[in-house]
Amino acid sequence: MASPFLTARWEHLALISFHVDDSVLLPRLPAGLELDRFEGRACVSLVAFMFDDTRLRGVRIPGHVTFPEINLRFYVRSGERRGVMFIREIVGRRAISTVARSVYNEPYITRRLDASVREHDGRIETAYTLHDQGPHFIGVNAKAPPVLPGEDSAEHWFKEHQWGFGVDRKGKTLTYEVRHPKWRVYPDAMLHLDLDWARVYGPEWAMLQDREPVSVVLAEGSKVEVFPKAGRS
Repeated sequence: MASPFLTARWEHLALISFHVDDSVLLPRLPAGLELDRFEGRACVSLVAFMFDDTRLRGVRIPGHVTFPEINLRFYVRSGERRGVMFIREIVGRRAISTVARSVYNEPYITRRLDASVREHDGRIETAYTLHDQGPHFIGVNAKAPPVLPGEDSAEHWFKEHQWGFGVDRKGKTLTYEVRHPKWRVYPDAMLHLDLDWARVYGPEWAMLQDREPVSVVLAEGSKVEVFPKAGRS
């Protein structure tokens, strides 16, 4: 049996999701995949979360065990395999970005990130700050304790994806498997978002500056195992 390339705990995942036009995503879609749709429309999600107990091939790398990540992703499928592709992934650890770009051609960049999580008055409060030509803030707070949502819910649709897809330097489609138990979510999620979309992601994403999200989720997270390069096409 293959061993995971990466194991970690992904915790306190804030997922803020938006409907977008197909035209924004189709140029990014590799061979063999189609857009997956929520309520009949393509979507992107801004996701901020914590890595903890991070290990590469079972080894903890000093200084790279606990850190936040912010990514922008969209939703695709290959037959019955529902998954995600990444538009940009941001971490504060240069070594993580370098390995991900050079070995797996993943769209990582390195920026300073700060994160905090606290429980107060029966609610859990998450705060993620990106320092990229000025601070950008993602905050979601919700009620504790977490609960497992129904499989027909928006929360389930946006948080549960077993497959990740990418493209290698030769243009071939890569398939990754991400294994974890179904995540519980914190109810009554409330969003505080102060992000300059054009500055962080480019002018084409300015359309999201004043758009209302279709879903805001704060997921508890769990241990994950990532099996990369499960297949090519």
